Amino acid sequence: MALILLPLVFSLLAWFVPSAFTRLFGLLSTGITLAWSMVAVCYFQPEEQILIDFGLRFVRFSIDSLGFTMILLTNAVFFLVFLSNFTGKLVNDNKFAALALLMQFGLLGVFTTNTILGFYIFWELTLLPIFLILYWFGTFDKPRALLQFFLYTLLGSLAMLLAVIGLMHATNQQTYEALLVADINALGNTSIWLMGGFLFAFAVKIPLFPFHTWQAETYTKAPVAGTMLLSAIMLKMALFGLLKWVLPIFDGVATDFWRWPIITLGLIGVVYGAVIAIRQSDIKTLFAYASLSHLGLIAAALMLNDYDTNQIAVVQIVNHSIVSIGLFLAAGIIEQRLGTRELSELGGIAKVAPRFGFWFAVLTFVSLSVPFTAGFIGEFFLIKALFSAHALTGFIASTTLVLGAIYMLRAYQAPMFGPSKFSSFQDLHWSEMTVFAILSIAAIYLGLAPQCLTDFVAHSLTQPTH
Repeated sequence: MALILLPLVFSLLAWFVPSAFTRLFGLLSTGITLAWSMVAVCYFQPEEQILIDFGLRFVRFSIDSLGFTMILLTNAVFFLVFLSNFTGKLVNDNKFAALALLMQFGLLGVFTTNTILGFYIFWELTLLPIFLILYWFGTFDKPRALLQFFLYTLLGSLAMLLAVIGLMHATNQQTYEALLVADINALGNTSIWLMGGFLFAFAVKIPLFPFHTWQAETYTKAPVAGTMLLSAIMLKMALFGLLKWVLPIFDGVATDFWRWPIITLGLIGVVYGAVIAIRQSDIKTLFAYASLSHLGLIAAALMLNDYDTNQIAVVQIVNHSIVSIGLFLAAGIIEQRLGTRELSELGGIAKVAPRFGFWFAVLTFVSLSVPFTAGFIGEFFLIKALFSAHALTGFIASTTLVLGAIYMLRAYQAPMFGPSKFSSFQDLHWSEMTVFAILSIAAIYLGLAPQCLTDFVAHSLTQPTH
């Protein structure tokens, strides 16, 4: 119970903490939550489930190995976000701390709820704090981008709500276990429409092409901490929903109908995101389109609905969070020190800030999925799975390796090397260096021993029956 409720308690307390202690309160709150979950997982048996019932009819909780993985990922992301921004002004604001912790509570609810209505309720709960963070702390000169984010999210939420109501009405069930054994295929075309409602909401959140138009400007205009939260963990709600709820429940007629349309959109996103990233001059926008490309690959592979591929997809989901935090932290450091993100205005940073140059290089190689990193395991096995489905899909997916190398090496080379275009650049603070080190160690560890994660989550992934 404490695993879920701790962030909510800390969120309420954050409103009353003096501003001078807010950054420390946020770091300690997320650190305590992370430590609690790490201790709890040591006593958790992957083949079992933890059932939590607050006596509410429509909201119950059960934690399986996939849920525990997402709990650990969520708590780690929030801790690293507060730690990486420890020297910034944002974490000194009570509103940001309270909203971020409320968002953390909502995400934990999404990853642990045992009812489809509860999944929708917590999905919606996460949207309010991130929208307020963007509204209060973003640099949106014109409200168009923020309005676009809100409208896309609203339409996706309405589609999911209709799908949830329709699914509950058609099956007269709402718990995960009951929906798994319900004969969804007997609904015929109705099951296709119901799954389509969920997929539309997920396509907006991931995002998939062509529902991505809100992403790049929102990422660019959001505060660095907000961009980290969006990319590293909030978008994982959709991938989790696809993996845990939609694909197992709609396995059969509906999944067969939607498989290739979603794979096609995912692969278009892989190429489109990478090509647009190559053309960007703003380093933060470049990383936003790079994220779009990587997420398209994960979504496409998940739609194969293959048991082994789903395990590897979880590795890539975690790897994407690692890379997102690291790259957006690097972009934020450059912007904070120099007041610009334009690649043409940058150069020579590695000469005056060698520690930053080193750790940025490490995260660049992690992003490039070099051997012995989590991305190497994730991307190559997902591409292999897509090759097995069809040679053309595998070929298109593999372009991410070449195109990714182009935009990532450019994103590193332009600011780090060449003649210096500024008088000074403060090297990494201990908090920033600690975050880079933790991310790098995690990526290398998962690259060397991915089975520690794949074997753990395998117990909660269902074998497709159709």
